[in-house]
Amino acid sequence: MSTAKWTVVARILRVNHGGEYGAIRIYRSQIAIARWRCPDLLPFLHETLAHEQSHIAQFRGLMPARASRPCRMMWLWGVGGLLLGGMTALLGRQGVLICTEAVERTVHRHLDDQLRHIGDRDPELAQVIRQIQREELGHLAFAVEHRGAKSALDRALDALICVATEALIWLSTRGDSLRLARELRAS
Repeated sequence: MSTAKWTVVARILRVNHGGEYGAIRIYRSQIAIARWRCPDLLPFLHETLAHEQSHIAQFRGLMPARASRPCRMMWLWGVGGLLLGGMTALLGRQGVLICTEAVERTVHRHLDDQLRHIGDRDPELAQVIRQIQREELGHLAFAVEHRGAKSALDRALDALICVATEALIWLSTRGDSLRLARELRAS
């Protein structure tokens, strides 16, 4: 693989690792508040948190061999996840599920782009991303199945979360995420 392609792979790992860090902060915040706002979601939130903790460890384990390191924006993923998780949990059950749906839908699209970019260049990374993507799709399916109908405010919250997630991904990849998506659409 060319140096440019390895740089993209390193950034893919960096953004995925950062995203999992943010997701861990989201779910920890939601768990803390869900105890009194929506306790029926606690089993889902605990299971999802365990998945995210496994995902971050898997991405971290793949970094050294690919000359990647944790994202310089980790603090932003952490603070953003903490605030997003806390604010959506304060909204209750619907807020938690809309947050999960918006984040997972956005992440799923990026994972698809990453898999198309990686192709068969890095089978180990592709396999890890596919396995993680299956779990993330399970989170998305749960959220869609268990949330109620979306009001106008719910749709606005969904859009805001998607934009914030996209912005963090863009910042963490130094714009590679957008360039990669454009290249894949053009081909």
